[in-house]
Amino acid sequence: MSIPANLHYTADHEWMDTTTGVATVGITLFAADALGDVVYVKLPDLGSVVSAGMVCGELESTKSLSDLFAPASGEIVEINQAAIDDPALINKDPYGLGWLFKVSVTGTDKLLSASEYEAKIS
Repeated sequence: MSIPANLHYTADHEWMDTTTGVATVGITLFAADALGDVVYVKLPDLGSVVSAGMVCGELESTKSLSDLFAPASGEIVEINQAAIDDPALINKDPYGLGWLFKVSVTGTDKLLSASEYEAKIS
């Protein structure tokens, strides 16, 4: 399984791209595969403030309902309406078109590097 080296990861299988001033968040391919076909997405409200580690949304699949955890504290500045409208994007392209939301980061909990995350799921 290919794990992008440029991203940071949580133990709960979210990824976060911090290459710009605003962090993009999604779930990993491992999580998307474990969930199965995602059929419903509930994301945090635009403008809401989240805390690292808190439940901030839900992903429903044909197999189960899974909580979405915030990998960072901050304000939600964008949500991916395309993923809400077409949840299959999360399974098809979890690191690209299937991103979930963007957060203006004020702090984080411990995040994992790609190699640490790979060791966790191996």
